[in-house]
Amino acid sequence: MSGIEKAGQKKLVLVTGRAYPELAHNVAAELGAEVLETEIRTFASGEIYARFNESVRGTDAFVLQSHIDPINENVMEQLIMVDALKRASAKRITVVVPFYPYSRQDKKGRGREPISARLIADLFKAAGADRIMSVDLHAAQIQGFFDGPVDHLFAMPVLLEHFRAQFKDRDDLTIVSPDMGRVRVADVWSDQLGAPLAIIHKRRDPKVANQVSVHEIVGDVKDRWCLMVDDMIDTGGTIAKAAEALVKNGARGVTIAATHPIFSGKAPEVLNAPHINEVVVTDTLPVPAEKQFDNLTVLSIAPLLAAAIREVFEDGSVTSMFEGAA
Repeated sequence: MSGIEKAGQKKLVLVTGRAYPELAHNVAAELGAEVLETEIRTFASGEIYARFNESVRGTDAFVLQSHIDPINENVMEQLIMVDALKRASAKRITVVVPFYPYSRQDKKGRGREPISARLIADLFKAAGADRIMSVDLHAAQIQGFFDGPVDHLFAMPVLLEHFRAQFKDRDDLTIVSPDMGRVRVADVWSDQLGAPLAIIHKRRDPKVANQVSVHEIVGDVKDRWCLMVDDMIDTGGTIAKAAEALVKNGARGVTIAATHPIFSGKAPEVLNAPHINEVVVTDTLPVPAEKQFDNLTVLSIAPLLAAAIREVFEDGSVTSMFEGAA
């Protein structure tokens, strides 16, 4: 049987969809386990079929899927795997979504809009999920959309380890929040690295996606090395404009840290700009060769996911991994 066994025949199994199996195998390696062999195929009509090649009765099952394009197909694939586990008598089913799909649609900004992040939570619950695990939710309120435990993991420890080593000899570091919504997170970064905080005030047109005009910078960035922290990078336009504004205001250099590298469209070209010294992300989403660029650094999220999965399996404390913050 693939997985981990404990006294009393308690068993952990890790299954994955087709979106990003490499991450699941890296997590399995951290756990000292294997990914359960699964038969998944798409019929000519577009319907998805999934079947596990070993018994999962009574297991603690973790279903990992990274939601990349085609996102709707990948969501459906994960829902079908959850349904298959439920009908095969898995004891507990945890949906592992390193990047929560539709997370930016977490509230109604205008009338007659959906709250799609809530819909996703409802779908997972209806399919049979007992628990959800995700990394750096776009909005913490998404935890309340699911009627059950939600393990909200933070990529900050992974990123901080990298930057503590990189910036240990710098005394000109400033942490920058790219907008007002990320100030709380940037403030924690500021405390952790012992650096002052600056904030970029921007205005977004709600009718035009991915277009932002930067207005002003609150805080001193002149002759400072700016570390800008965000949860995701999609087209790259927003954060690239923010970096350009920092340089125009006298910043000595700009490093960008983000958890989720969506990198849609021409994002690699936009981010591989002279005013951006480095972009550091985790591999919650795959970064194929065609999306990589010269100043990109990708850190592994697998150890963090594996540690959280082990805590859940052993009925431990996920909160203890983040000094009580999770």
